Amino acid sequence: MPEKQVDSAKRTLTVMIPCYNEQESLPILFERMDALVAQGSQHDLDYTLLFVDDGSKDDTRKLIKEYAKQHPYVEYIFLSRNFGKEKAMFAGIENVHTDGLVIIDADLQDPPELIPQMAELWRQGYEDVYARRRSREGESWLKKATSCWYYDLLQRVSGVTIQKDTGDFRLLDRKCVDALKRLDESERNSKALFSWIGFKKIEFLYDRDRRVAGKTKWNYFKLFHLAMDGITSFTTLPLKIATWSGMVVSVIAVIYAMVILIKTLAFGVDVPGYASTMVVVLILGGIQLLSLGVIGEYLGRIFMQTKHRPNYLVEESKLNDN
Repeated sequence: MPEKQVDSAKRTLTVMIPCYNEQESLPILFERMDALVAQGSQHDLDYTLLFVDDGSKDDTRKLIKEYAKQHPYVEYIFLSRNFGKEKAMFAGIENVHTDGLVIIDADLQDPPELIPQMAELWRQGYEDVYARRRSREGESWLKKATSCWYYDLLQRVSGVTIQKDTGDFRLLDRKCVDALKRLDESERNSKALFSWIGFKKIEFLYDRDRRVAGKTKWNYFKLFHLAMDGITSFTTLPLKIATWSGMVVSVIAVIYAMVILIKTLAFGVDVPGYASTMVVVLILGGIQLLSLGVIGEYLGRIFMQTKHRPNYLVEESKLNDN
């Protein structure tokens, strides 16, 4: 691949940090972010730090406000309650006013020191520099395996190319930010939306670290809900599977009914059919309930979208462009 010409002009870059009960991680994060900002002039980058607090119950907001008072490049948005990380990120995306955006978690599993390297690829003309995990320290084999299976499934059923082993850690050009602002759907899956908008993408390999403090806020129930959002937002295949399953079972039921009719006419009434009858009833009932559940998932998302409620509400904010 031929090297692209590097743009040496100074650029502005927002580093957005979604937070939820991260009081243990923030002091370490502040130190590393200060070091990053201090080195910005060496890379012709002017940083803005945007903290989006998603209804924390601990001292996260207090720490952010004290930090913002001492550092003019710090902004924050405090949501009125916990709306979820996806909607918190959308709140940040809607308030970005710089040339580019980096999304990074407050737990420092994604090293902020890698941002200048990502910015170099951005200067070469790439508009979405997505960080792909070469290794994932501190995560169980089950979480790694289920993540791999999910991305494989989403890749197969969706009509867009999904970047595997990637999270929210990425650098987005202003074009990508403006595109994401237009996607105000209520049930969001940002990882899939990043793929859907397209633009010039490039992979950036890195080794993911352990959390510096605290515990993950993502349990398997929340991860399953996020996975369902990704699948139902990008494909109607589950509905088609329900239709096909119904057709196949209907054909089998008709054939079975004909077999029973012929057997009855030929040999008379066969009373001992309780077991086979129960098996058929249970199979049909299970398929019907599964199909209704799939339909219900889609109807529920349609219902939430048609309410036209805002994705988030802001309780307090400090934005330097206002």
